[in-house]
Amino acid sequence: MLNALLTAVQEAGGALSPEAAKNYLSMLGSGLSIGLVVIGVGLGIGRIGGSAAEGISRQPEAAGTIQTAAIILAALIEGVALFGLVITILYM
Repeated sequence: MLNALLTAVQEAGGALSPEAAKNYLSMLGSGLSIGLVVIGVGLGIGRIGGSAAEGISRQPEAAGTIQTAAIILAALIEGVALFGLVITILYM
């Protein structure tokens, strides 16, 4: 499936002028990178949430500390996601 998509992109890029092809491929790359950033952030925050829930279930007395650490880590991951999205938009 990916091979067919790349073949279609190459054929469409060959029929366009060089400037239009560059813009077209730039948009394609930006879309792919935004998707990868969102997938990575979703996986990272999911792992943090799962690990925090597991840690709280094992040591309920440390729930406040674990929850605070999980919130801070989730905020750091979202900061990296915003940085990745801004860089992607700048390269469009």
